[in-house]
Amino acid sequence: MMIQREIASAIKSLATKYPVIALTGPRQSGKTTLLKQLFPDYEYLSLENPDVLEFAETDTKGFLKRYAKFVIFDEAQRAPALFSYLQGIVDESGIMGQFILSGSQNFHLMQNITQSLAGRVAIFRLFPFDLQELRSANLLSENYADNLVKGFYPAIYDRNIPAKTFYFNYVQTYIQRDVSEIIAIKDLRLFQNFLSLCATRAGQLLNLNALANECGISQPTAKSWLSALENSYVVFLLYPYHENFSKRIVKTPKLYFYDTGLLCYLLKIANAEQLLLQSIKGALFENMMISEYVKRMYHRNDIQDIWFWRDSAGHEVDLLVGGNLNLDLIEFKATHTIMNDLFKGLTFFEVASEKNNLSKTLVYAGLEYQRRSTVDVMPWIDFGKTTKFDVSITNK
Repeated sequence: MMIQREIASAIKSLATKYPVIALTGPRQSGKTTLLKQLFPDYEYLSLENPDVLEFAETDTKGFLKRYAKFVIFDEAQRAPALFSYLQGIVDESGIMGQFILSGSQNFHLMQNITQSLAGRVAIFRLFPFDLQELRSANLLSENYADNLVKGFYPAIYDRNIPAKTFYFNYVQTYIQRDVSEIIAIKDLRLFQNFLSLCATRAGQLLNLNALANECGISQPTAKSWLSALENSYVVFLLYPYHENFSKRIVKTPKLYFYDTGLLCYLLKIANAEQLLLQSIKGALFENMMISEYVKRMYHRNDIQDIWFWRDSAGHEVDLLVGGNLNLDLIEFKATHTIMNDLFKGLTFFEVASEKNNLSKTLVYAGLEYQRRSTVDVMPWIDFGKTTKFDVSITNK
């Protein structure tokens, strides 16, 4: 079954305005499939093919003379020599959408782009399916836990691969390979342990020293490994809101996984029933919803500033979106029962900040909208319909 990717329209539109389009994102997120669908008349070349790579590296001028326009270069970061030549070609030709670049290693791809193609390229990120993409294909369960454990990678849905099987192979063949190409890892088993320890900290403040000590590695090594996981689109960091109106605010980022199926695999959570018995189910629900917001931002090509906020007394807001002129506060709770104390973090922030331009929303595990006196209550299944968070319950 072919699932429509929301990012498609933005890519097609900007391909008429930029000479180069770059699409990055984790392996197996559907980049190649999408680009072949969007640009069926383009020639497709994978730089992972040894023969193609050798041609590109040893005779770059001849290679680009042969593939002069309307070409998709997949895993383009493997041939960095291409990028400086592409700059001259597109400047001379003036053709929009002349080249399409894709790659799964964000660090190397972006490094080459910023050095050679700045101002000439529109950059997109494609992640595994978001909730609304699955919903449009009638593949979204009304039980959030089913989706959380299954994960969102296309192969699980397109080829009906059991989640456990997919993620076992994903870790073995893709994550370790990509990370090893970014940094030298001498002990893959130790790295696997590090990855699993990261999973136990999903949705929590990142204490890099404690993580390093528990894994038995140095703090610089832990920092390097974490950076490699970020650049391979396995994890991301959410940073605290910058405005200090409280005496003591937390300044440490929080750690999240882009895909909760991978997260559950690493935590050895095999099904929804097992998940619901976990004491960390709230953190996993929060991870799913925050990663959903991040995916939706990129899939709609509508990137915004996002943060969390917490003070030393434990008052917290899970997600803040926007800026000083209009700030959206969002709290996530893995519960079906709405109690007043669920709103205390949102209320505390509003009082402490003395801001009057706030919208406050609680996203919960139920399926019905509610309007409380100062907070909108939203079902998880509708979260992320828009990236600029805007809920109008009266119109539901």
